[in-house]
Amino acid sequence: MRATLFDLEQTIRQRRNADPGQSYVAKLTARGRGKIAQKVGEEAVETVIAAMASDRQGTISESADLLFHLLLLLADLNISLDDVLDELDRREGVSGIAEKASRKDD
Repeated sequence: MRATLFDLEQTIRQRRNADPGQSYVAKLTARGRGKIAQKVGEEAVETVIAAMASDRQGTISESADLLFHLLLLLADLNISLDDVLDELDRREGVSGIAEKASRKDD
């Protein structure tokens, strides 16, 4: 699984500067971070709607769209999948309640 996500991350990074007429990644990148973030939000909502409808295939499909757009947003912010996985590793074995309480902004 991780290889698939890392491969997708590389493809996204390679296509960000491609011709927007030939690449969805380049087209969305050209539209700016706000549009990319909006797409992440849309896909998250669609994932929730499918899940609430107990639509297994819809949830799978929308989750794939969500992961794709999240990786695009991360690339736009120059954040790697490794950065996110490192954060998850840091949290391993820590209670979610304790971890959330340790954040200054929450």
